[in-house]
Amino acid sequence: MSENRNHNTVRLAKMGMLVAIAIVLVYFIHFPIFPAVAFLEYDPADIPILMGTFAFGPVAGILLTVVTAVIQGVTVSAASGLYGIIMHIISTLVIVAGVIYQKHKTRKTALIGLVCGVLAMTVVMIGANMIITPLFMGVPRNVVWQLMPFIAGFNAIKAGINGIVTFLFYKRISGFL
Repeated sequence: MSENRNHNTVRLAKMGMLVAIAIVLVYFIHFPIFPAVAFLEYDPADIPILMGTFAFGPVAGILLTVVTAVIQGVTVSAASGLYGIIMHIISTLVIVAGVIYQKHKTRKTALIGLVCGVLAMTVVMIGANMIITPLFMGVPRNVVWQLMPFIAGFNAIKAGINGIVTFLFYKRISGFL
């Protein structure tokens, strides 16, 4: 019983560390990719979240995403408020990547999971932006639709960068996790 409690405590501490790293990364690294949609800023918060997902599973990845999104949304990204929190949670690629990777923990399935996650995030965010962005930003859907090439491109680029970095560094730090 005590051994299991210690394992859970260590796991929780590692997950807390990953959330803290994600918040620090957002604080120091965030910039728009396309000037036409400057409110969409790249940030590397999903890298530690993805690493935690690969280490602890997709359910842990969802929890890491929610905790990171809430903390980020009330601190370093407070200007985006509830809108930013909701969009960060919806845009997570950890579910797809984590479920695929969990089945066979190999470099090949990590790559397949990350690619599928990038594609899923890009598609899901098209729908999410068409529904949520008009509500929070007070603009008509046709305005959002006109920006969709930028929005879809942004999500594909952001997820792609975060997926590549995760792929390159996860195995190197997985022993620690």
